[in-house]
Amino acid sequence: MNPIKQILFAFAVLALFAAAAFPQSDPNAPIRVTFLHVNDTYQFTPVEGGKRGGLARLLTLKKRAMEENPHVVFTLGGDTLSPSVETRTYKGAQMVDAWNAIGLDYSVFGNHEFDISTAELLKRIEESDFQWLGANVVYADSGKPFADLPEFVIREFEGVKIGIVGLLLPETKETSSMEDTLKVTDYCLAANLIVSRLRMVEKVDAVVGLTHLFMEQDKKAAGCADFDLILGGHEHSLLQSSAFGTPIFKMTADAREMGKFNLNFDRKTKRLMSLDWEIIAVTDEIPDAPEFAPIVAKYKDLLERLAVPVGATSVTLDALSVSNRTKETNIGNFIADAYREAVDADIGFVNGGSIRADLTYNPGPLTKRDVLSMLPFNNPIVKVEVTGAVLREIIEHSVARSAEDNEPGRFPQVSGMSFRFDASRPAGDRVLEIKVGGEPLNESKNYTIATSDFLVSRAGDGYTMFSKGKVISGAEGAPKDSDVFEAAIKAAPNATIAPKLEGRIIREN
Repeated sequence: MNPIKQILFAFAVLALFAAAAFPQSDPNAPIRVTFLHVNDTYQFTPVEGGKRGGLARLLTLKKRAMEENPHVVFTLGGDTLSPSVETRTYKGAQMVDAWNAIGLDYSVFGNHEFDISTAELLKRIEESDFQWLGANVVYADSGKPFADLPEFVIREFEGVKIGIVGLLLPETKETSSMEDTLKVTDYCLAANLIVSRLRMVEKVDAVVGLTHLFMEQDKKAAGCADFDLILGGHEHSLLQSSAFGTPIFKMTADAREMGKFNLNFDRKTKRLMSLDWEIIAVTDEIPDAPEFAPIVAKYKDLLERLAVPVGATSVTLDALSVSNRTKETNIGNFIADAYREAVDADIGFVNGGSIRADLTYNPGPLTKRDVLSMLPFNNPIVKVEVTGAVLREIIEHSVARSAEDNEPGRFPQVSGMSFRFDASRPAGDRVLEIKVGGEPLNESKNYTIATSDFLVSRAGDGYTMFSKGKVISGAEGAPKDSDVFEAAIKAAPNATIAPKLEGRIIREN
């Protein structure tokens, strides 16, 4: 492993001074290559009431970076075509248009790219002016790379060769609608083989991993292959770490920040000398690039329809991904209640990963966009009957990754029941108590559950145990989750909701 990686973090403090310290016009200065990075960006418009994010602002930041240094590479850590309100209509084409407009260079596949059909995804790839990557995504029958995409790319700047490798998380099958014609191979093996080739055959001077993995998987990948830098995605939070001497970074979802990474190479030897970085908050203080205006104009009609009010909230709603995937939330309770009431079940059960807005909503109006942003998948709500013993399996599975992953999508929001668990105990033995309707769980009794068809018919998020139950009302003709959510808001007194925490989920450790 390149020993320089052991000291890369020591150079972080130089980030703000990098441009002055190493001007590109100095013939003796290092060759500087700048990577700009965002991940999990589901809409091109700003979020948080216009205060954060927005691709028009990213274009402004990119233009500024290119004024400092012409050697700029713009990357995306996956998850952009889905899920979103706009994708219901445009199947991700709106995001391809937006990324083309700002000049994205590379994107790794995220698991949610595979929420749309393979045929639609192939169209989006064809429409993209940027290169998609995913070295471990292959056709199941032949093992050949999906869409005939390259296993890696090499960029060269003044003689410096940088290899870029894209890797996708192994849980994609159970967390998306990836079709059976595709499969995801071992990311660690793929990284080892490809990076070894880049180092020994292609003779690159540095390797950057562009990943859509959990942080623990990124750390493992750093041990499997000789990466100089890993730029990731999947978690929706700002994360910075290191493993085996390799720095690893992820930005907060929806372009709330942009990472700026300067790789400095010795001009003579082309050896990587140092890495400087800066995390740039993307706020409303950054002006929109005027070149982006045609994209906003193209989708103006839909954007206006999404601004129509449907009701209001009198309390702050916690729709953050990290909250809905780790603990009881007030909006999770409201949605689970709406599920249960929609099909008259004993229990409402919502996988936290299906609540997508990743925002907190302050008291005030709720729009059509707000509803569809929180529940964008348009999932049918089905009713399943299971025994108490199977219900226990379901709840154990729901917390089986609560210690291992930062934001496990399988974590539930529930209605009509409560449970306590201890994440420090072994997976499969974490649930300490379950009550249904206020009474202790009876493992011999039958209970009905209202949940997403994604969990039942496709074993989404690994919920294979639903197959042991009896489907009372299936997906055909079933109410859709966002419609049920909107109707529940409108049915509240004065169309104003005020959900609260009720101790439905208690985490002991």
